[in-house]
Amino acid sequence: MDFSHHWRTLKSNAKMSEKKISSSRKHQLKSLMLSIAKGLLEEEERELERERTRYMGETCPPVSMPRSMQELQELCREIHHKIDVIDEERYNLDFKVTKTNKEIDDLKIKVQDLMGKFKKPVLRKVRMSADAMLKALLGSKHTVNMDLRANLKQVKKEVKEEDKELRDVGDWRKNIEDKSGMDGRKKMFEAEA
Repeated sequence: MDFSHHWRTLKSNAKMSEKKISSSRKHQLKSLMLSIAKGLLEEEERELERERTRYMGETCPPVSMPRSMQELQELCREIHHKIDVIDEERYNLDFKVTKTNKEIDDLKIKVQDLMGKFKKPVLRKVRMSADAMLKALLGSKHTVNMDLRANLKQVKKEVKEEDKELRDVGDWRKNIEDKSGMDGRKKMFEAEA
């Protein structure tokens, strides 16, 4: 097939596409493009098959079965040596791939940092007791009862007499009359001493 001829006709037809094209002409152009693409794909498959056979011929020559034990051992050594070389290449390539993937991830993070488009995730408010939090952090094997109120020191409330008097004051006018004048001041000093 002459692809350049078909390409020129398609190109000239594309110029005409500015005008209205009938549906039969569109169908004809579409089928022509599909036939050209099919031919290109078939040619590409044949090329790949030729490349595959060439590569297999270079790297894997036909094996001639040895007739003696010595020749068989020599063949096994050669095969083991080739396997070792291929494994080294595979390991090196694998290492390079992992290294480049890590570099790509680092560069993506740097780009996000530079652009400032990193969105912090919205954190949900979680209500969790101290026991549940310790269990989540330390696992189920560690059971610690964190009843914080149990660890608090018990304080006995002592009621002082002065506080008792202040609560039991009663009528404030009577209290003022008792403390007024010199007699009231004298009583206050006597009570303090």
